[in-house]
Amino acid sequence: MSFHAVSTSSAPATTLSGDLFNSLLDSSTLCCITGLLLLSLISLAFVFNLRFKSRNSHHLQRFNSLWTVRFLLVSFISLWAFNELLRLSFFRRKYLFPFISSLTLEQQASFCKIHIVFSLGFFEPGFLVTQLFLVNVSVQKKTPRGSWAFVFVFANCFPVLFLQVLFVFFSGIQLPLPEVFLRSSVVSKSDQVLLCEYPLMSSIIFGAFGIWYLLGFSVSCFKVLNLVINKGLRLRMYALAFVVLLMLPTQILFMGLSVLWGPEEFLYASIAFLVFGTTLVIAAVGEGILVIKPIVDSLAVGEDALPASVIPCEQTASKEKEQQQRPNM
Repeated sequence: MSFHAVSTSSAPATTLSGDLFNSLLDSSTLCCITGLLLLSLISLAFVFNLRFKSRNSHHLQRFNSLWTVRFLLVSFISLWAFNELLRLSFFRRKYLFPFISSLTLEQQASFCKIHIVFSLGFFEPGFLVTQLFLVNVSVQKKTPRGSWAFVFVFANCFPVLFLQVLFVFFSGIQLPLPEVFLRSSVVSKSDQVLLCEYPLMSSIIFGAFGIWYLLGFSVSCFKVLNLVINKGLRLRMYALAFVVLLMLPTQILFMGLSVLWGPEEFLYASIAFLVFGTTLVIAAVGEGILVIKPIVDSLAVGEDALPASVIPCEQTASKEKEQQQRPNM
């Protein structure tokens, strides 16, 4: 009798501790999103400040030629941050569903599908590819037009977006796959709230994109580091490469492991937060190194000419001159 009494009383305590843990993670996620949006706002302020000052400075006009690309990078990161709010059950319950309370659970599940498609199919691939474009441009002699960035980004993101839409919204009708491959949400047993999760197929698609991206990013960073002779610039490139090459595989690994637990379990909540955190670090470091720091350097040097990329053309030119002075082998 006493044993059953203890077991019964421990169940509400376990549920309460689980709710507190999930609330803590949701609050931490919300704080991180707020911080990233604030950083994005600061980045936009730098971008438009440079654009305004470039009207009276020739070298700033040259540097400002890629302002649309940096604006695109910050926009993708901001949209990804806003989209992460759809993953939080308390945010949907308090701020969305009161205005559309007539939705059924099946209709509410569409919010989780939208989150998966846009997060793993467009917003995150978008800012990753934009970062790659900025790194590639830094080793080119001529600065391409900003419109090429849009073509480059959307051409690389479209296959991922198409596959995510196909498998998240339409695959259940025709493909006889296990539920874990396609399920993007489950109903909480405690309070009938929808909890979002990562479908295994979406993780596989994003993982394939991640492998391609890591290969291209590694090659681009290798080219840049071969041309850069400035110690500070090399450290920035090493920092960017370290963060991307570490955090992106970690994110993909955690997404794949998340299918081993249900969304109501402690481990799943922790893994989902780590998936979010790894992406957040890539986004924040990308804004700092590819947007804020280059603009600060450009504004600080005054009349000294800088190119429209991360790497000053003086450094590239001096490196090329050094290579030309070497005897032919």
